[in-house]
Amino acid sequence: MSAPFEERSGVVPCGTPWGQWYQTLEEVFIEVQVPPGTRAQDIRCDLQSRHVALAVGGREILKGKLFDSTIADEGTWTLEDRKMVRIVLTKTKRDAANCWTSLLESEYAADPWVQDQMQRKLTLERFQKENPGFDFSGAEISGNYTKGGPDFSNLEK
Repeated sequence: MSAPFEERSGVVPCGTPWGQWYQTLEEVFIEVQVPPGTRAQDIRCDLQSRHVALAVGGREILKGKLFDSTIADEGTWTLEDRKMVRIVLTKTKRDAANCWTSLLESEYAADPWVQDQMQRKLTLERFQKENPGFDFSGAEISGNYTKGGPDFSNLEK
């Protein structure tokens, strides 16, 4: 099980007019489609704890207050194959109960079905992290998985 959980089990993306975003327990990924041949110097990306701004060739693509806080110093962006910008933000609150329902406070919300799938995925990722000897990448979950699933931390081992 050397590959990260999301590589083994896939991601639950939320489509947007400019691309998509998705999340893991620890990070939020933003993938923005840009015109083929885009160069790094054409990109202006500002990453702050609660704000993100992206412009390509002087055209604003994405700007606003993030759904929740991130660690500003750990945010990165890359230009991939000169046609996609990938932004990776590290969540401040890294647990299954912190499932972002939208990328920005007022935009790019996941529909209810996608939100449900994201929450299921984060709960399974939490189980994987708590039980490293097991593989939850193909598991299905039902029942109490909202807010990260049941809390077993107070049970005696």
